[in-house]
Amino acid sequence: LRFFQKGLTILLKKQTNILSAALVLMATVILSQVLGIFRLRLLGSTFGVSDTLGVYLVSSKIPDFLFQLIIAGALSSAFIPIFTGLISKGRNDDANKMASTLLLFGFIFFGIVSVILFIFAPFFLQIMNPGSGYASSHMDLMVNLMRIIIFGQIIFLVATFFSAILQSHNHFFIPGIAAAFYNLGIILGIYFLSGRFGIYAPAIGVVIGALTYALIQIPLVRMVGFRFKPSLSLNTIGIRDVTKLMWPRTLSLLVFQMGTIITVSLISFLPSAGRNYVIFDYAQTLAFAPVVLFGQSIAQAAFPILSREKDRLEMFRTTFMTSYNQLLYLVLPVSVLFLILRIPVVRLVYGAGKFDWDATVFMGRTLAFFALSIFAQALIYLVSRAFYALHDTKTPLIVGTISTLLMLALSISFVFLWSSNLQNFAEIYSSKFRLIPVGVESIALAFSIASIFNLITLLIFLNRKIHIFSVTSFWIPQVKIFASVILMGFAIYIPIKLLDQLVFDTTRTINLIFLTGISSMIGFSIYLFLTWFLNVKEASTFLLLFKRLGNWKELVGKSEKIIDTRISQ
Repeated sequence: LRFFQKGLTILLKKQTNILSAALVLMATVILSQVLGIFRLRLLGSTFGVSDTLGVYLVSSKIPDFLFQLIIAGALSSAFIPIFTGLISKGRNDDANKMASTLLLFGFIFFGIVSVILFIFAPFFLQIMNPGSGYASSHMDLMVNLMRIIIFGQIIFLVATFFSAILQSHNHFFIPGIAAAFYNLGIILGIYFLSGRFGIYAPAIGVVIGALTYALIQIPLVRMVGFRFKPSLSLNTIGIRDVTKLMWPRTLSLLVFQMGTIITVSLISFLPSAGRNYVIFDYAQTLAFAPVVLFGQSIAQAAFPILSREKDRLEMFRTTFMTSYNQLLYLVLPVSVLFLILRIPVVRLVYGAGKFDWDATVFMGRTLAFFALSIFAQALIYLVSRAFYALHDTKTPLIVGTISTLLMLALSISFVFLWSSNLQNFAEIYSSKFRLIPVGVESIALAFSIASIFNLITLLIFLNRKIHIFSVTSFWIPQVKIFASVILMGFAIYIPIKLLDQLVFDTTRTINLIFLTGISSMIGFSIYLFLTWFLNVKEASTFLLLFKRLGNWKELVGKSEKIIDTRISQ
């Protein structure tokens, strides 16, 4: 009981440095990701990798597109820096008034757009799915599902604002746990309502989850002093600053989300479009799990601190490079793990009920192509927020636009030119040359190429601002980490080949768990040893933190000191 009380104390208190905040965020993100994966597993086991499930997944894309465009752009790049700045100056009343006004404007605008979308849903969905991969009955179902999901997104808007307010006050646990309960609401909808409402059950669960997400945060929102005091005046303190900062990020999201919509459109041209989209979406979700766990957590934790240090470039550079190297150290081995163990991972995570073997193999191959850029996708979160903290939202916009256009050009080429000219070759030789992409696999490959291009370009432009390309703090750590992870890959691949079938009958789930666990432990042990042997500072940092996990006061109190020590060496 005492241990539980101490743990609850650390989670509910303000996080005052990046590492402790990131650890809390990671804990909540792990819970949210576990529930999210379980939600997809439950969907797959209930409805199978089918066109019906694909219709449900596609029906959420336009509401999510509008939410990301209207709300997420303002919160991620503009609201938190301005709100945090006002709070740090003791102007809490002005901060609350600005937040209230922005929430009111967002709610009104999103509400008007939602009504239009609700009425003209068939028209918009037909534009998004121009191919012949969906039957007319599927399109009618898609319309009905999207109209239900719209209500959930309106509630989700309010909940997201609450999360941004709490994060600005350095509270990360409650927003994280509330987001996890969003997935729990959908799970409950599937479990209890699918027998009666079929595929409508998860859509109803979206509304339940969004409502839960908002309600859980209200007590702490009131505790930090927020009161809803809206104004319809654009002259409200901070509103013009937010508007000025948000439009490049909103345009950047527009480009990215348009890329998502066009990807959905491309898949609609493939036979059995719904099934193909399920494979694509499930593989992408699995690949994004470590991206969100490590990339989003560390970036969110670093963002308020980077925003406060924007005028002290030396401190800014130290904070950024510490977070960058720690993030690369954590996420790169996961990329290799997903690349090599793609089939076992898919089987263990999704393989249940109506989830068939052909879908498992196809999804594993798609996951492998996504895995090539997991590290890049995670790092983009952090690098982009470095630009936002410097009040530069234009550079990520331009680079993101070019990267999205590159991804779309490659996807269109792969889907149409590759499919029409080289499909037979791929089908004949794919069993021998397993890296030949077919169908949605080729879209995953295009996504990875564009993501790596995006990261490299952003780093080049960030270097011009704060000179990050130092030999000691940038290049040497990266070379050591990449060399270690390559050897780790061999350490995972060899046991898999030796033990599969010869020792373990992997048709049984328990044996597959043992095989995957043994190979992963060998690989991670080799990686940890090599990075420690090569004197990678991040290895020593995390080993020190793991030793101190039993003493949470020491961990939280000294984690900031640990960060600074690692960089100064």
